[in-house]
Amino acid sequence: MPQDLSFADVQAAAQRIAKGAVRTPLMTCADLDRRVGAEVFLKCENLQRVGAFKYRGAANALAMMDGAALKRGVATHSSGNHAAALARVGRERGAAVTVVMPHDVPPVKRNAVAGYGARIVLCEPTMAARQAALEAVVAETGAEVVHPYEDYRVMAGQGTAALEMMSDLPDLDLVLAPIGGGGLMSGTAVVARQLRPKCKLYGVEPAGADDALRSLRAGVVTPIAKPDTIADGLRATVGRNTLPILIRTLDDIVTVDDDAIVRAMRYLWERVKLVVEPSAAVPLAALFEGRVPCNGRRIGIILSGGNVDLDALPWTKK
Repeated sequence: MPQDLSFADVQAAAQRIAKGAVRTPLMTCADLDRRVGAEVFLKCENLQRVGAFKYRGAANALAMMDGAALKRGVATHSSGNHAAALARVGRERGAAVTVVMPHDVPPVKRNAVAGYGARIVLCEPTMAARQAALEAVVAETGAEVVHPYEDYRVMAGQGTAALEMMSDLPDLDLVLAPIGGGGLMSGTAVVARQLRPKCKLYGVEPAGADDALRSLRAGVVTPIAKPDTIADGLRATVGRNTLPILIRTLDDIVTVDDDAIVRAMRYLWERVKLVVEPSAAVPLAALFEGRVPCNGRRIGIILSGGNVDLDALPWTKK
């Protein structure tokens, strides 16, 4: 298994997953450009298989496993999108999948995981509970862990979204992506630093789950006991393997509150006609809130996913 992440790893991942992953489109919106005073390009990973970029990492990880490992099965913990991705890819590769999920994940994500045939083990919504439950599953089954962001195979797969984006747009000035565990941002940053070293790179996370920002400042992983944000996909603690990559590649990490996330999410639904989940709207919220300097720049944003509980939209009055 790789012990670090390189540009060559992302290139190899792109070849492995080419037949399975969707080359998602880039979209623009004239109103959005006027609003922020820049050219904004949206990489629509909400249109990826399983509705999120997570398919890329899961596909690459399982493509690198041999037949014996696949026969033993795979396991992970996830709030939803990585779980669905691993479940789908596991079904495609004939591997049994067990997923540890917090009991409070949106039903749409839990149902998707079950629909792909994975076994679900529910736990309390804390990282400690996730890890303990996962360790128990591995002890019981002998399954190989495919971690949602600490696995370099997964990081390499996630980086293929940025590889596509920057191949289509080689002159980007600024790239934004959301940060939960940091896998997507790590892969994105490695690609950007290789293809356009002077491009500015910002990770964005919810103010109620700002462990990545705290960790970046401290230089060590600094977890939050119970993250509080509507962006359920970004509640994970930044990883021990992802943090060093973020420290050496990012210009900064910025945060936005939940109200700003909801406004950006609604804008993408109403004006850009894209169904996205709260986590995907976080980078756009940073632009709207002036958290990142953007005037006159060419900006790439990775819209991470579009799995939404339609019975609990955040702007619907209860």
